[in-house]
Amino acid sequence: MSVKKEPIKSQNIFDRIRSGEVVSFNDPAFYQLAEQSERTIGLLVDLNASKSLDDIRKHLGRIIEQEVDASTTIYTPFSINYGKNLKLGKNIFINQNCQMLDLGGITIEDDVMIGPRVNLLSETHSIEPELREALIGKPIHIKKHAWIGAGATILPGVTVGEHSVVAAGAVVSKDVPDRTVVAGIPAKIMKSI
Repeated sequence: MSVKKEPIKSQNIFDRIRSGEVVSFNDPAFYQLAEQSERTIGLLVDLNASKSLDDIRKHLGRIIEQEVDASTTIYTPFSINYGKNLKLGKNIFINQNCQMLDLGGITIEDDVMIGPRVNLLSETHSIEPELREALIGKPIHIKKHAWIGAGATILPGVTVGEHSVVAAGAVVSKDVPDRTVVAGIPAKIMKSI
């Protein structure tokens, strides 16, 4: 009879969550989230006080640990809770008051437009009360040429297809196929484009 060995866990809580592990608030590595969040809060103060788009890009690059292309425009105020898990393409437009929870990972490809007050939420909790004090990360992927309208919310695990449109105020809980328009709460396909 062989003994099944447990896989060795990475000590990096970000890697563990991105790989699909549900991580309890009591996890010994949970402090890493607080440390990264505090670092990001400090950098966001500088980003949101910036007086030029170049400075905003520079500060966002420090937060996400990746250079932000000069073709990308971000208007403040802007908020992100960790930053380590945001990947940006080129020629992206992000309007003011955008909120990103990036623990599960957020990828925004080239030529995406994001309206004001959009929420990109890549993390959640269980609906079961006994399991709620844990984080669950599910990646968000916004593909090329997509447009996310004002006040829309993209929930964990959603992919928005190429050339698609998410109407203002929509709450998107399921993948959006390429070249479609979705609207409503919950978002439903309105038409193909």
